[in-house]
Amino acid sequence: MRKSADINVLRFRVIPVLLISEDALVKGNRFKQHRYVGDPINAIKIFNEKGCDELILLDISTRKRGLKPDFEQIRGCVEEAFMPVAYGGGINTLSDIKNILALGVEKIILNTAAYREPSLVSQASNQFGSQSIVVAVDYKQCIFGRKPMVFVENGRRAANIDVEEACKRFAALGAGEIILSSIVREGMGTGYDTQLLKRLSHHVAIPTVALNGAGSFSDIIQVAADTDISGAAAGSLFVFHGPHKAVLITYPSEEEISSIRRGSYLND
Repeated sequence: MRKSADINVLRFRVIPVLLISEDALVKGNRFKQHRYVGDPINAIKIFNEKGCDELILLDISTRKRGLKPDFEQIRGCVEEAFMPVAYGGGINTLSDIKNILALGVEKIILNTAAYREPSLVSQASNQFGSQSIVVAVDYKQCIFGRKPMVFVENGRRAANIDVEEACKRFAALGAGEIILSSIVREGMGTGYDTQLLKRLSHHVAIPTVALNGAGSFSDIIQVAADTDISGAAAGSLFVFHGPHKAVLITYPSEEEISSIRRGSYLND
């Protein structure tokens, strides 16, 4: 199955995500049960060698530090990375955004602060450019109600807004990109939420990246072939290997990336 907008297929992005907690690289399941898997700097060095096009860094420990980013850690990661870096974690003010961009980060990922103070999105977009401002939409299907709902504070608190409304709101406020992150699929390897992605791709006018659920490259291929979103991000897929989840940093080869963009695995 091929998409009608072939140019979007050719630009489909495949993005590794590094989850950081207290200076360590960690991985979790459903936003819980985080385990140590190594040093983020070593992981970045390997992604450099693999020719990774871009990288997402998410610091989940900022709440323990009073919701302030670790600027020195960010500096160290960016100085090591040969690719553009997007960073999220503990960003609450325009000053935070300015300081992090000055370190060489290309994109700022807002989460809880964007819901608490939506004007931060529009102010940041106006001051730094919409291409630099990303909003993470963490969501899960609630027991009551049919629409998937947004959660903030690392998935701990309901934001009282559904996913589609949140995406439209932040696009209107000036965000340049949305990261759609399924809480219940994190670390599970059961595939992306393609039904939701298909639906949202027709209603969200800015680039959208899917996060959580990838168990194999086939899951990424499925998203590239069946939806009109801009890319797929993954953590465990690029960090673990095999049924026992041995730590092995990896990334698709240039040939594999081309195959993902063509959807050739599905068409053969």
